Amino acid sequence: MPLFWTIDSRRQFFTVTCDGKVDLADVKEMVDALVGANGLPYRKLFDGTRGCTDMSEQEMLGIGVRMRELHVLQRDHGALAVVLPDDKYEQISRVLGILAAAKRPMRVFKDGDKARKWLDSPPIRGSLPPLEPAEASSEASA
Repeated sequence: MPLFWTIDSRRQFFTVTCDGKVDLADVKEMVDALVGANGLPYRKLFDGTRGCTDMSEQEMLGIGVRMRELHVLQRDHGALAVVLPDDKYEQISRVLGILAAAKRPMRVFKDGDKARKWLDSPPIRGSLPPLEPAEASSEASA
């Protein structure tokens, strides 16, 4: 599996790292995990610096359409930071354009540390929905 993710409900943070060749099934599985964990409002970091793909343009657009459908179903979407080297930007630019249409903060970075700092900045963290009472009490006891 070339996609590795962590869903941190306490920090409301979803992190994805690519390592190898990513195909459509991998992306669908990742999105299903995010939706299943009710993580759409979380801040998201997608690091594609070590990944590659040979997905067709049609498959890439399908990913964008799926994400757009999720934006219609649930209005609250957390900030998204995408980390890519210049040579991979063109390959997924249409998907990035579709993702940018959502009403949420989004930026593309070349450096993962800068992306994390942006996602952890007060304006971005301040846009997170409040934790549910059960999550808040478990966070207080940790």
